[in-house]
Amino acid sequence: MRAALYDSYGPPEVLYEGRVPVPVRKPGEVLVRVHAASVNGGELYGRAGRVRFVTGRRFPQRTGLDFAGEVAEVGTEVTGLRVGDRVWGILGRTFGSAAEYVSVRPRQIAYAPENVTLTEAASLPAGGTTALTALRGKAGLRAGERLLVRGASGGVGSVAVQLGKALGAHVTGLAGAKNADFVRELGADEVLDHRATDLADLDRYDVIMDTVGTEHRALRRRLAPGGRLVSIAFDIDHPVRSIGYLLGSAVHGRQRVRFFSGNPKHDLFAELTAYVERGDLRPVVDTVHPLSDIAAAHRALEAGGVRGKHVIRVV
Repeated sequence: MRAALYDSYGPPEVLYEGRVPVPVRKPGEVLVRVHAASVNGGELYGRAGRVRFVTGRRFPQRTGLDFAGEVAEVGTEVTGLRVGDRVWGILGRTFGSAAEYVSVRPRQIAYAPENVTLTEAASLPAGGTTALTALRGKAGLRAGERLLVRGASGGVGSVAVQLGKALGAHVTGLAGAKNADFVRELGADEVLDHRATDLADLDRYDVIMDTVGTEHRALRRRLAPGGRLVSIAFDIDHPVRSIGYLLGSAVHGRQRVRFFSGNPKHDLFAELTAYVERGDLRPVVDTVHPLSDIAAAHRALEAGGVRGKHVIRVV
C-alpha cells in the first residue's frame, strides 16, 4: 500500500510516498481504508528528530496520527461495526495514518459525522479530542467563565474557540493579526494580536488554554483566583526546564497548571461526532494535499500562520 515515509531525520524534504505492506488485521481489530489524515505538530518534531529518544533510530519511519475513512475488514472478535461504515479516530501513541490502510481496535474509532465529508472530518480527531479533554476534562470550563486560547487559529486552537463558545464561555483568541477575522468567525468574542500583545498586559482569565508551550510562568500570572492553565505543549528547546515547571505547577499553588498528552478512546470520538452533527463545531481545513505532497504539507505547517489543519488526501 502507499504510505508517507522517511529514511532519516531532517527537514520536510526527507518525506516521500513509498510502499509498505498492508497491516495484518488481528481478530480484535478492524482494517480501515483511510480517505484522509491531518498533519499535527508532534509529527514535525518526530520527523525532524527532536524527540528521537521516543521515536528511535529504526527506518523507514511513518507519519500521520489521526484519520477518517471506511471500514474495509472486521475482525471475528469485533461487534457493532460493518464493512463500509464511515469512521474516524487516532492510532494512539504511534504514527502511520498517512497511508492507505490502518488496523485499529474499536476503542480507537467512532462513527464519523454524517454532515461533513471524510476529508473535512480528518481535520478534527486529534485537535478536537485534545481541545475537548483540555477544556471540559482538565479545566472544567463553565458557562460564563473567561477563556483565553493561545494559538487560536491553529489545528487545536480553532477547535478550542468553537468548543469554548459551545460550553458558554467568553472567549478571547490570541493569534496573528492576519487571522483575527478568521478567529472571530469561529466565535471568539475578542481577538488579540500575539505579536503586539505583551503577556503581562493581558486581562485575568478563569481558564487559559496554551497550544504553544512557552512562557507558562507569564501565562500563569494572568489567571484569576481559582484559574486553570491547560497546556498541550512544552518548550521543545528547553524540555527539562519546561516539563519540570509544568509538573511542579500541577501540584503547588492556587493557580494550577494542567498538562497532558492525549490518547483518546471511543466515547470521546463519539462525543466529538455529536458536536459536529449538532452544528456546534465545524471542521477547519487550511489546505488539502495529496499523499504525494506530504513534504509540502509539513513545510506549510512549519511556516506558521495556519488556519485549522493541513489535510492529506489519501483516496
